[in-house]
Amino acid sequence: MTDTVAPAPQPGALHEPAPAAVAYLLDADSEGVVRRSFADLGFVDRLVAHGSIETATAELARRGWPRFLIVDVSGIGEPMPRVNRLAEICDPETEVIVVGDRNDIVLYRELKAAGVAEYFFKPLVSTVVNRTLAAILSGTRSAEASRRGRLVFLLGVRGGVGVTTLTTGLAWYFAETLSRRVLVLDLDLQTGDAALQLDAQPSHALREALEDPRRIDQLFLDRGVVTVTDRLGLLASLEPLSGLVVPSEEAVTELFQKLAAHYRYVFVDLPKATALSLSRLLHIPSNLLLVSDASIASAREVARWREKLGANTAERSLSHVLNKKNGEGALPEKELLRIIPPPEVTIRWDRKIVSASALGTRTVQQCAVLRDGLAALSVQLAGTAAEPPRPLWKRIFG
Repeated sequence: MTDTVAPAPQPGALHEPAPAAVAYLLDADSEGVVRRSFADLGFVDRLVAHGSIETATAELARRGWPRFLIVDVSGIGEPMPRVNRLAEICDPETEVIVVGDRNDIVLYRELKAAGVAEYFFKPLVSTVVNRTLAAILSGTRSAEASRRGRLVFLLGVRGGVGVTTLTTGLAWYFAETLSRRVLVLDLDLQTGDAALQLDAQPSHALREALEDPRRIDQLFLDRGVVTVTDRLGLLASLEPLSGLVVPSEEAVTELFQKLAAHYRYVFVDLPKATALSLSRLLHIPSNLLLVSDASIASAREVARWREKLGANTAERSLSHVLNKKNGEGALPEKELLRIIPPPEVTIRWDRKIVSASALGTRTVQQCAVLRDGLAALSVQLAGTAAEPPRPLWKRIFG
């Protein structure tokens, strides 16, 4: 078969599926070696294009992530910030191979620590590239540091503080604004509202997954996870009220591990009763967002939960999100701070959020107050927020 260089995706080709193997390289010799390796390994669906790691990050964020991705960092003095940015955005299942012009053991170690499967310095040798790709494909070799997804728990200290609205809104923001691959997991199997917020139909897939997490494979994810958008999935059930569902800690932990291998972020709507009965879950590697309003009862519960959870660790961080600031029944800020430390993120009360939340996440996203809060949370969780749109006069006059 004669291989040709596939054209790079056009800016308007949104959500077009990515080929199984993709490479963005900066010189013709490297393109030729990789093109031949892809052909030798039988990749019919492949793309070899001229470009750098920045080209790959920008274009694949729009069209989706391949099984194999080769990117070029030649000529970049400090490549690690760009590699870390790519690792943050791309799917955990994508095997990333970096090509560069430096034979540097320090750089090699940093790349491996970031989850890169392999680093090749130029000129590329086809037999070495073939052997590495074949080993990863067969499962006999993988990245030393896996780029596993992050677990984010959202826990309301009491009812009515807006946890589900924040969970679905935050997931939507990460998926559609930050271009992350995201899953919403609603652990309230009998009365959860995440599906309602996302205008989706829950199934029995979550209960089945908790009954036997070993069943979770790609086929299960394809059939059991509800596709909300190209980047946002939902795993939720609506079980009969007559049948109490009490999952085991082992089953939930295994479920988390399986999901984190497929999604960049897993946002978990965690009911308070589940958190209390499965308390070990609160100490696994994760970001835990403790959500409250500004009432005196919430302030008391925030203090109790902070005491129960203890200090942050290297793997688990706790942040307090004060929702509905200045809402009805809210304590003045000075009084609130006498009871609890300052919250990491504050979202003020806005009547538009209340009315919009009844119509689902798509409508909630139109509320400027909530979008500001979600942007602040994204900085807390991922260290980044969406860039604001440029004013019209700047777009015209540069």
